[in-house]
Amino acid sequence: MMNQRGAAGLVVLTAVALTVPAGVAVASPLPGAAAVASHGKAEDNLYMSLGSFEEATSGADPEVKAMIDRADIGGVQVVAPWKALEGKKGQYTWSRLESALKYLQQRHKKLFVQVQDRFFDVAMKDAGVPQYVKDEGGLAPTVDENPDNPTSHGAMAAQWNTEVRADFQAMLKAMARKFDGRLAGVNLPETAVEVDTTADQTAYTSASYIDAEIVNMRYGKKVFTKTQFIQYINFLPDDDDHRRMREMLDLARDKKIGVGGPDTLPDREYQMENSYKFLHAYKDALPLVAMAVQEPDIAATDPRTGKPYTRERFTDFAHDYLGARQMFWTPEADWLRTPPA
Repeated sequence: MMNQRGAAGLVVLTAVALTVPAGVAVASPLPGAAAVASHGKAEDNLYMSLGSFEEATSGADPEVKAMIDRADIGGVQVVAPWKALEGKKGQYTWSRLESALKYLQQRHKKLFVQVQDRFFDVAMKDAGVPQYVKDEGGLAPTVDENPDNPTSHGAMAAQWNTEVRADFQAMLKAMARKFDGRLAGVNLPETAVEVDTTADQTAYTSASYIDAEIVNMRYGKKVFTKTQFIQYINFLPDDDDHRRMREMLDLARDKKIGVGGPDTLPDREYQMENSYKFLHAYKDALPLVAMAVQEPDIAATDPRTGKPYTRERFTDFAHDYLGARQMFWTPEADWLRTPPA
């Protein structure tokens, strides 16, 4: 399976694309799909870890702090590890999210929260899940193999374990009680995770993994009734016929769940043959498409030009082809380091 590596712990800004990229074929609307999405201008937001956000707003990173205050930035998506929200089992801590929300509200900005249960380029012991999950054997080793980065290893919560999933859902429910209607969006992270079956002790199977993603997707929408709930979907293991991906997109369409992805890589073959073509086909039937532009993306080569992607390529493709209305940008993007026009 080919995975696209996600970034756990970054801050992203969202940008809007207004023009349709040349040479991109547009699929026909889905039969019987009601058009619910409005493809007005996309909104740009910053994307970062909760810790990086706190560092910036404290003044320790004045450059990023200034980015948050830009008039062309609508808000911030913070990546909040499960561990940051729950220490001991059933004991939830919301003070950090409350502080982030207050800071942004005072500046008339929005807060999106990505609840992170999978971690890349980390040792198992350093994965950001509660210690009790680790102690109870609820953590699975992962391997990340993709064409843009060297093979790396990480870990994720074993959501296919019913007890782990119940604990995760209890946290989501408690979070919804506290923040539903106050946050602009809550999203679960990318689906492109490959468990290292040679070292796994959690009884992982690709089918049980996808089943668990779908259950959590349904549950998130159930508890977040006022805040837009979003599921990032990029690659799925052992889904060569894309049957399970269609199942997830059908669910998103029918239950009005937002969809997005951790990377915007226009015209990259392995992306175009996976989630991108489905986002394109379903975009008019989804309540929201939200796409991120992370550090690896801004360094990637545009297959059209042989040079790094430009801001315009990112935004045009995300908005016009994928239907994105929210974009989350790494603060490493060059355009954020120049004053807005």
